[in-house]
Amino acid sequence: MKVQEIKELSISELVERIENETAALQQMELNHTTSPLDNPMKIRHSRRNIARLKTVLSQKQLTEK
Repeated sequence: MKVQEIKELSISELVERIENETAALQQMELNHTTSPLDNPMKIRHSRRNIARLKTVLSQKQLTEK
């Protein structure tokens, strides 16, 4: 997901997306420990996507106040 797409989301949508991405990341990591993923780079991309979402969320919360 691109940063521009993330910036267009509302705060509630960002929180929901972060929760979904975090759950998906935990499931991916669990699956990767039992049997290797086809593409382990998905874990890195997922972590970075969560970081992007959290960054935009904190920026929106600061500008809202």
